[in-house]
Amino acid sequence: MSNASEAISSDMPSNDAGRWSQHDTQWVLSLFGTAVGAGILFLPINIGIGGFWPLLIMTVLAFPMTYLAHRGLARFVLSSKQTDADFTDVVEEHFGPGAGRLISLLYFFSIFPILLIYGVGLTNTVDSFIVNQLNMGSPPRVVLSGILVAGMIAIMMGGEKLLMRTFSALVYPLVAVLLFLSLYLIPNWQMPVITTPDAASLTQTLWLSVPIVVFSFSHAAAISSFANVQRRHYKTRALSKSENILQYTSIMLIVFVLLFVFSCVLSLSPEQMAEAKQANVSVLSYLANVYDNPYIAMLGPLVAFIAITSSFLGHFLGARESFNGLMNKQTSLEIKLIDKLGVAIMFVAIWICAVLNPSILDMMGAISGPIIAMILFIMPTIAVYKVPALQKYKGKIGTYFVLIVGLLSVSALLFNMFG
Repeated sequence: MSNASEAISSDMPSNDAGRWSQHDTQWVLSLFGTAVGAGILFLPINIGIGGFWPLLIMTVLAFPMTYLAHRGLARFVLSSKQTDADFTDVVEEHFGPGAGRLISLLYFFSIFPILLIYGVGLTNTVDSFIVNQLNMGSPPRVVLSGILVAGMIAIMMGGEKLLMRTFSALVYPLVAVLLFLSLYLIPNWQMPVITTPDAASLTQTLWLSVPIVVFSFSHAAAISSFANVQRRHYKTRALSKSENILQYTSIMLIVFVLLFVFSCVLSLSPEQMAEAKQANVSVLSYLANVYDNPYIAMLGPLVAFIAITSSFLGHFLGARESFNGLMNKQTSLEIKLIDKLGVAIMFVAIWICAVLNPSILDMMGAISGPIIAMILFIMPTIAVYKVPALQKYKGKIGTYFVLIVGLLSVSALLFNMFG
């Protein structure tokens, strides 16, 4: 068992499996925070630019796409015969040492670039806020980025109580701001243009929108640690409680994020959305310019800061656990030493990337996308037909749905990269 999972183990007794507890609420918040990154500021434009019908259809599909996929991954982690197995242990147990380590390596390299992106994004967000909102000089980038990255990693090293309190402190304001902005924009709503869609155009738009929805709500990076904590906390009830927590997480994501998306989209015309897409600015920045509202402009950096920080913590959790699992299999070093080594390496890498502010981050994100889709959607479906403990899910509609969404997501991402 890696220190990453141990760091978030719960001290609460396991006899409360039949009722909702503070433990469950804290995990809903942490998974919500992992899912909602800075991309939420671009999501309304990315998903709304296709028009009314794709937006409506993807809204209907967002909950099953989010819940069923993460439920499948949690079931996969909990299917291990080992009581303390992390993601690396489970894939090796089910797919053999060679394939298991390859999948684990891909899993790590699907999460790690996202941490680099968040390191750069957080530094840019805070620097912009200092310069534009506080009217101060730009601090030395090497100092600012070092303080920010070190601060986030210090929270991770502080253990379960500090981590959960941080998620609570971040997610509640994030939800409040999203709800406020959603309601604040209502007077600016415009009736959407509703026309009979062209079947071919609608199909392609929906296909290319699948990855946008998948990754806007993805909290796959934290699922392995999450499932392990539930296994220790709830023992034999771990699977049912995990599914219950994931269900509430998905509902919370759909309600608050899609309300924000709809409110932003209805406040802009199709031409304005196309203009915002072309300018590659966040939806709040564009709305602030359109309505000449500095109040909205002030909230943009706040949402970005909270979203990046909370999502960074969840993704660091997954990267830390997968690194520890891989190194534990490959070396004879003690797990505590491996954990410290991994944290140090990731800190230095994220810090250097944040200082350099490279332009290759979009490409790195594109590489992460197909791997996450395969691990989140396709691999757990394959396991249903390979792992005896999961074969009871064969033939279920949800299993086929997850596989289809995964194939659509991977193919759409590859089309965008090479098409």
